[in-house]
Amino acid sequence: MSAPVKPRAAYYPDSDGQPMADNTLQFDWIALLKWNAEAYLRDDPAAFVAGDHLIYPVEGDADERQAPDVYVAFGRPKGYRGSYKVWEEGGVFPQVIFEVWSPNNRQGKMEDKRRFYERYGVEEYYIVYPDFPMFVEGWRRVAGNLEKIGEEQMADFTSPRLGLRFHMVKGQLTVYGPDGRELKKPDEIILERNAAERELAAAERERAAAADKAAKLAAKLRELGIDPDAV
Repeated sequence: MSAPVKPRAAYYPDSDGQPMADNTLQFDWIALLKWNAEAYLRDDPAAFVAGDHLIYPVEGDADERQAPDVYVAFGRPKGYRGSYKVWEEGGVFPQVIFEVWSPNNRQGKMEDKRRFYERYGVEEYYIVYPDFPMFVEGWRRVAGNLEKIGEEQMADFTSPRLGLRFHMVKGQLTVYGPDGRELKKPDEIILERNAAERELAAAERERAAAADKAAKLAAKLRELGIDPDAV
């Protein structure tokens, strides 16, 4: 009797062929959430953050997959991955997932995504709507299911896992980090840092000028036979 044929291993593409973003506003929000999540978790060696990255939850089924705009997997090391295969990650499904709404999204497709994330164990799920009026919807796992967070609570809600706080008022959405600072894009951080450096340089010039003035006054007093330290 011939030996049984071993099934051929499934191929798991690293790309789903879809664009990362449909417009610059959507991309800005994806980047804002990813970069800041990475920055706040930089000292945690067991917190992996990714953007537009395929998740495969079932070994042998390459069609069962989603590519969230941003996700965070706690308990998993940082490092390069072509895709996130849950069975190679100790069975850990990402705990926090963000999607950023674009004009090409459809409610049915977003509902399919939500059910996918719910089925495989996400703890927190957020959809950011970046066009005015801006807002965010959120779900969190309660008794095994994703339960939608009420609109009033979501207007000033803090992610239990990440510590990010969503604040909505008058059609504007602002997200704050665990340290209370508003999330910034890299160019905004650079401008803010440059302004701080200019203020520090100006203060240093003022200090140096004051010290020089004091030294000249002390020298003049000595010329007059007066001990400046005794004045």
